[in-house]
Amino acid sequence: MRKAGRVVAEMHEATREAAKPGVTTAELDQVARRVLEARGARSNFLGYHGFPAVICTSPNSMVVHGIPGSYRLEEGDIISIDCGAIVEGYHGDAAFTMGVGRISGEADKLLAVTEDSLWAGIDRLREGGRLHDVGLAVQQVAEGAGFSVVREYVGHAIGTAMHEDPQVPNYWPGTRGPKLRQGMVFAVEPMVNLGGPETLTLDDGWGVVTADGSLSAHFEHTVAVTEDGPEVLTVLG
Repeated sequence: MRKAGRVVAEMHEATREAAKPGVTTAELDQVARRVLEARGARSNFLGYHGFPAVICTSPNSMVVHGIPGSYRLEEGDIISIDCGAIVEGYHGDAAFTMGVGRISGEADKLLAVTEDSLWAGIDRLREGGRLHDVGLAVQQVAEGAGFSVVREYVGHAIGTAMHEDPQVPNYWPGTRGPKLRQGMVFAVEPMVNLGGPETLTLDDGWGVVTADGSLSAHFEHTVAVTEDGPEVLTVLG
């Protein structure tokens, strides 16, 4: 899983570098495909329930699951890129949101708070803790800054499949959830909106947008519970 996670991190690095004004989201998908090919890894997004690409590209008010295509990035956009990889049968999955050129102050704050909420959640992945404390930490950071947390889409366990049980809510669901043990691995992925938490699905059956048209940010890492605390697998280094 460390190997798969590193490939995902390299996909992030390459697409982040390529995401500039004038570039299409389809071109970003090609960048990510080249990383997979160079590393001899497979995509866990391509073909998943028919998904046609190796990354999800979700600009501005799109929360998740955007299909790469002809959309051309513009100065001031924010863009979320979500992708994964399979190495030797094990999966990695991670996402980030970035600004394209200069972005507004409120967009910049949204990105910073969403990433902070991710790290607050990751910090709760410790042996003996409880899984739903992750969502409580995410919610406290996001809502404490005046933003809202998407409820319909959540994190998940991950291993020999991309989506495994149990789910990892990004909010407090009312119970503390399963006890955490060494060796468990989870994809923690807060989706935070500038406006309300409600979402709509586009006619393509994939893209999810905020119901009120407000900006949305998405950050995700694959994280293992170890005896030394949480280990993030989808980073370089």
